[in-house]
Amino acid sequence: MTRMTPFSNPLLLGFDSMEKTLERVAKSGDSYPPYNIERIRGNESGSERLRITLAVAGFAEQDLDVTTEENQLIVRGRQDDGSEREYLHRGIASRQFQRVFLLADGMHVIGAALKNGLLSIDLDRPEPERLVRKIDISVQD
Repeated sequence: MTRMTPFSNPLLLGFDSMEKTLERVAKSGDSYPPYNIERIRGNESGSERLRITLAVAGFAEQDLDVTTEENQLIVRGRQDDGSEREYLHRGIASRQFQRVFLLADGMHVIGAALKNGLLSIDLDRPEPERLVRKIDISVQD
């Protein structure tokens, strides 16, 4: 028995990679660190600006790594365990994380800033050009 998916419609051509991406997103269930995504208003350039804010309290700038790879924004955090400290109680875990955001075509990262335990990453998505192309029909008799 074959599996029916929304992308198995014969009118949707070339969406195989999008289906795989959606399956990968559905499987990622880790919720650490918590984050917000907001639309930034007041942009005159016509492009859409977004801001991703992650709660990374306890992480310093050198503990964080923000990279883009293909259409992915990857945020990694790794804290030094601080083995020179002697804890009487340890309720704040120093855990590492990796959070991956899939970016639409044309989106690019403007910059990132760390302030008061919040890492803000600004993104820009320029307005796509509308391409209309006439396809010539060849006649074969």
